[in-house]
Amino acid sequence: MPPIRIGHGYDVHAFGDGDHVVVGGVRIPHERGVLAHSDGDVALHALCDAMLGALALGDIGVHFPPTDPRWKGADSRVFVRHCTALLAERGWRVGNADVTVVCERPKIGPHAQAMREAIAADLGIGLDAVSVKATTSERLGFTGRGEGIAAQAVCLLVAA
Repeated sequence: MPPIRIGHGYDVHAFGDGDHVVVGGVRIPHERGVLAHSDGDVALHALCDAMLGALALGDIGVHFPPTDPRWKGADSRVFVRHCTALLAERGWRVGNADVTVVCERPKIGPHAQAMREAIAADLGIGLDAVSVKATTSERLGFTGRGEGIAAQAVCLLVAA
């Protein structure tokens, strides 16, 4: 096998009652929360799926099933650190990660730097290897109508 692997992840959560969302490990005040078993951090869930997918280790639901009460309200940064440890056990680490958050609101840009810092810390890599971007869906689909939030992530794994 070549000493690199690529993974892609996608996650979505509907908005529900609440006064904030957690995205990229950062709590953002918002007029809605998300419907989720854990903290519903779409960015970190997508990133975990990318990491796990790169090594064909299943998805986040396999490792942190929503039926398990241990994960009720869990901080998704715990999931990222767990996935990072799984990679290390197998001789891999994240070389870089690129996350795109899709929503009309809340505005992600003002929080992107803090998200990059949180993700870089949990992955144990430099800030220059983590990208967090945001886009809208031009008022199309569920994100455009303000019904929820989505994220995609891509990561490159390198042999440790």
